[in-house]
Amino acid sequence: MSHAANTGVQEVPAPAATVAPRTGLGTRSLPRWAPFGFAAVALVLGVGTGIAAGWESRTQWGLFSALLFVVISYVTTSVVENRRQAKDRLATSIVWVCFLLAVAPLASLLWTTISRGAERLDLYFLTHSMAGVLGSEASGGVYHALIGTLEQVGLATLIAAPIGMLTAIYLVEYGRGALARAVTFFVDVMTGIPSIVAGLFILSIMLMTQTDPSGLMGALALTILMIPVVVRSTEEMLKLVPNELREASLALGVPKWRTILKVVLPTALGGITTGVMLAIARIAGETAPIMLLVFGSQLINTNPFSGAQSSLPFYIWEQYKVGTEQSYDRAWAAALVLIAFVMILNLVARGIARWKAPKH
Repeated sequence: MSHAANTGVQEVPAPAATVAPRTGLGTRSLPRWAPFGFAAVALVLGVGTGIAAGWESRTQWGLFSALLFVVISYVTTSVVENRRQAKDRLATSIVWVCFLLAVAPLASLLWTTISRGAERLDLYFLTHSMAGVLGSEASGGVYHALIGTLEQVGLATLIAAPIGMLTAIYLVEYGRGALARAVTFFVDVMTGIPSIVAGLFILSIMLMTQTDPSGLMGALALTILMIPVVVRSTEEMLKLVPNELREASLALGVPKWRTILKVVLPTALGGITTGVMLAIARIAGETAPIMLLVFGSQLINTNPFSGAQSSLPFYIWEQYKVGTEQSYDRAWAAALVLIAFVMILNLVARGIARWKAPKH
């Protein structure tokens, strides 16, 4: 008998030796910087091919480089790693290429607008109108158009935002019958209405009532374009509010209207505000209704209820139509002001939404 048997101690078998995994070609992986290397190689090859082939458009160079990037990523990953990783790399590269193709025009537009508009944009440009200024002169400003845009968009928002929000509340909280379906159908139809059609509709009313052109008429046309956007965005935000919040409030005996006012709307306020700002951005750049209903003006008119007015989009079109170098500079500067106006509205909306958001 062994010593372990004599002492009553059971022997513990030694652990089996750990076998190191085999390494081979199938386990190799590309470094993290490989996509950047692929992009650099594709860019060099694309530009070189474009120059050699005589392509004058840089867009052709970029598209060919993007195609080379996808091909190089897939082929290299197939050789170095395996087919499964190559398919994953292929999908990733296609997503990145599509993203860049979507962002590149926007970045180019912003860069061109900022670079061209900043040369002319100054305090004088923002505080003077085009009264008595010829197209070939370097003076003149955008003050009258800025006032017109603020008043017309402001009036349209005051009219469209309450109507759109109340319509969305009805559709989400109360609408269950044929009327709700009819309202939804007409909102969908209004979403696709061209701005010129909205302008013609208000113009027909002006002709029947013999009303003179004014900023209010333009605001009414912008209201038609704004209402469906507000309805749809508010409706989606209200649907995201959990039903548990409504049920808890109703279970405490709170009336439904008060539940909507104190529970549902504060919860969805951030999204509703963002939707209204998107609707404002939708109408801020409209030109056709202003041409039909406001007529444009070189003078400062602070009364939107009487007399012709201008607006930033109309001012841009008007200056571009003049065709001089000075008018082009004013058009680019006005475009920069319009973009800054929309961006400021979005920043203010986000600040208000964060301030009014329910505290947890």
